[in-house]
Amino acid sequence: MEELKSFLDIYFKAWNKGFSSKNGDEIRNLMSKSFVGYWAHSGLDIPDQYDYHYDLAGVLSQYGNAHKSFKVENTSLRKNGEEYVVTGTETNTIDGIPHPAKCMFVIRKEDTDWKLVREYIELEK
Repeated sequence: MEELKSFLDIYFKAWNKGFSSKNGDEIRNLMSKSFVGYWAHSGLDIPDQYDYHYDLAGVLSQYGNAHKSFKVENTSLRKNGEEYVVTGTETNTIDGIPHPAKCMFVIRKEDTDWKLVREYIELEK
């Protein structure tokens, strides 16, 4: 469980550093090359899908003063300890305004490193 906490801490620090630097390399280094993500909100019938190669720099450049945090609500260990499923609330605070989203992350051990394999993000608005 400590490795999961460590991974999540590193992952969200990478995002916050990326918001400042507009460089997504540290974020991408924490993703599996087979990464797939899904993002939606109440106005979308079909979630947007993205993958390992999506334009992180473009995403980061959209935000001036931003900060990302995550509150874990549930974790499940599976695949003989090689994979976690984590659910919780991610909050992006942009120019002082919080934008919460319900999230599910799948994090898998690849060789000796933990990597984000999938994410599902549903804005609460």
